Amino acid sequence: MNERFVKHATFVVERTYKAGAGRVFEAWADPEVKGKWFSKPDQFEFRVGGREYSSGGPPEGPVFTFDSVYQEIVQDERIVYTYTLDMNGTRMSVSTTTIELFVVDGGTKLVFTEQGAFFDGHDTPEIREHGTGEMLDALGKLFE
Repeated sequence: MNERFVKHATFVVERTYKAGAGRVFEAWADPEVKGKWFSKPDQFEFRVGGREYSSGGPPEGPVFTFDSVYQEIVQDERIVYTYTLDMNGTRMSVSTTTIELFVVDGGTKLVFTEQGAFFDGHDTPEIREHGTGEMLDALGKLFE
């Protein structure tokens, strides 16, 4: 029998974009825009209590399922959601994510904070933090 364990972790990733807070917020709120830098959602209800769901992956690769519920939305300032991430039907993690937007000279500073429970070594906070950085870099390409 494999050892079962939970690793709890919090990480913060920050980026500054040359775009107004409204544009950065829209990139999270509009499913067409979000689909350009994040997985294209199968279901998308951007409202408190709404669900975002996507499932897929590379050809002949694992299937990842992202299932989230929006907990708080403050226009152009903050988005908070909880989510699960599964790979081929195995739960990898459960997280709470907070996106904060701050107006700065020349653009918007985004602060992404994730508090997660990572299960049985299927994923690690370090890998997730790295992937989050790449995801936020992809978001930044929209504003170049």
